[in-house]
Amino acid sequence: MKLAADVQQNGQERGFTLLEIMVVLVIIGVLAALVAPRFIERADEAKVQATKTQITSIAQALKLYRLHNSRYPTSSEGLQALTAAGKAGRRYLDSVPKDAWGNDFIYLSPGVHGDFDILSYGGDGRSGGSGFDADIGNW
Repeated sequence: MKLAADVQQNGQERGFTLLEIMVVLVIIGVLAALVAPRFIERADEAKVQATKTQITSIAQALKLYRLHNSRYPTSSEGLQALTAAGKAGRRYLDSVPKDAWGNDFIYLSPGVHGDFDILSYGGDGRSGGSGFDADIGNW
């Protein structure tokens, strides 16, 4: 059954003109340009928070390692020491996670800011930076 508005007087179906389609596409594009940056910013905030949470988890595993082994792993042993059964016969992590941008964490023991430092270089993967590219550490 056809609606009266869908049928022109000569009996043919009416479709959208190219101009009408272009207007709709422009409106969608403008809306996307206004909304998309807000979603991208939220995604970057979530990556920073996820990286901070991973650093906290690694720090807890390091503290347990020290409790059982009377020392932290050295910088040369790295975070991989947490995945191997040490002299206490325990594994502290199943695997060493990467930061939210897919980069390895930097581990220093002794650290510059404490007994150990765990560091992510942020979104740009380089030392320094600001905003979402800023370094994230456990201090």
